[in-house]
Amino acid sequence: MSDKIKVEVAYATPEKQKILTLMVDPGTTAEETVMQSGIDQHFPGIDMVAAPKGIFGNALGARGMPEANEYVMKEGDRIEIYRPLIADPKEVRKQRAAEAAVRRASGKESE
Repeated sequence: MSDKIKVEVAYATPEKQKILTLMVDPGTTAEETVMQSGIDQHFPGIDMVAAPKGIFGNALGARGMPEANEYVMKEGDRIEIYRPLIADPKEVRKQRAAEAAVRRASGKESE
């Protein structure tokens, strides 16, 4: 019988996603789990160290969550590796609102 715990590592692009299941030693951090997973073999070019990470949608290093090198994995945890944002969501919303205002002002709301 093994005293390892079962965890998952997930990464996705717009084209594909991969969730790897692996067994790690108790006390393994999220960062160590990502490095052990080999997920970079499925996604060449991924920066596994610098990429933001989270546990079930909770960003590590934010809102009271420990950093990836401090978070100790628990049985059943899934660490997600996030892609960098291409555009700032706030800026995209501002741009859409400005474009809608221009359409309304010009009477082209139906577009």
